[in-house]
Amino acid sequence: MGYKKNVYHALAMITQFGINMLVPIFLCSFLGIYMDRKLGTSFWMVLLFFVGALAGFRNVYVFARRVYSMKSERDTAHGRKAGTAREADREENGNHK
Repeated sequence: MGYKKNVYHALAMITQFGINMLVPIFLCSFLGIYMDRKLGTSFWMVLLFFVGALAGFRNVYVFARRVYSMKSERDTAHGRKAGTAREADREENGNHK
């Protein structure tokens, strides 16, 4: 059961990466197309596309940092629990350091 949970969690994170990247690009591009049509210009779509891409990259970067920090915190907490169990075993066996 744990394997399926890990797979679904990984798929959810991959989906979130895609959404975090694509939504700002599409929103800014559509806003640029709208502004180009209203104003009779031809540069807003390109300009806002790059703004959306930068926003998307920033979203992915922030999300990746958050995921990495949660993983390292979880690994650290797991290491402390395992270390505490090892210390308790040493005390029971009389092997003190």
